[in-house]
Amino acid sequence: MRRSPRRRWLRLGLMVLLLAVAAWTAGLFRFAAAVPDHVADADSATDAIVVLTGGSERLETGLRLLAEKKARKLFVSGVYEGVDIAQLLRLSRQVPDEVECCIVLGYSAGNTRGNAAETAAWMAAENFRSLRLVTANYHMPRSLLEFTRAMSGLTIVPHPVFPDGFKRRDWWRWPGTTHLVASEYTKYLVALARHFATGKGDHP
Repeated sequence: MRRSPRRRWLRLGLMVLLLAVAAWTAGLFRFAAAVPDHVADADSATDAIVVLTGGSERLETGLRLLAEKKARKLFVSGVYEGVDIAQLLRLSRQVPDEVECCIVLGYSAGNTRGNAAETAAWMAAENFRSLRLVTANYHMPRSLLEFTRAMSGLTIVPHPVFPDGFKRRDWWRWPGTTHLVASEYTKYLVALARHFATGKGDHP
């Protein structure tokens, strides 16, 4: 008895779906394994330190690095309109006079792609050639993807921070971390696809 064309297409569609899910799941585990668990280069000096907003530990790390003279300026990307440097320093429990002169705030970015574009414009205006990128460890792969595309030829030193709520080890056992990893991985794939579609996918 011949199978109907409809059933064949349904079987084919199901196989494609299962393969896609398997590929996505395998990629998810590879992505999670690539999330940094330490700062590979904590000592190199750069022209700038760039902090992406999203957690107090990011700003505190950036301010500490600036105080240690790891860079000449600190750029904070993605700041809410109306927030000034003094407020930011109070929130991070730092003494304003120590570092206020060397901090620049960026207000135009609303996402990681915007962070990269905003930072690229500022780096060009400052004629800087290297930066230390401070963001959460789970956010670092996508941030590096966007930043290397926006600033090819510049030196970018990743400096991940490690939020207490993110359980990198055995991440699949923690529902909140699992959701976060899956979300970041999916966003990473979307960003990667966008770069390939626009002809910028020569090196992932």
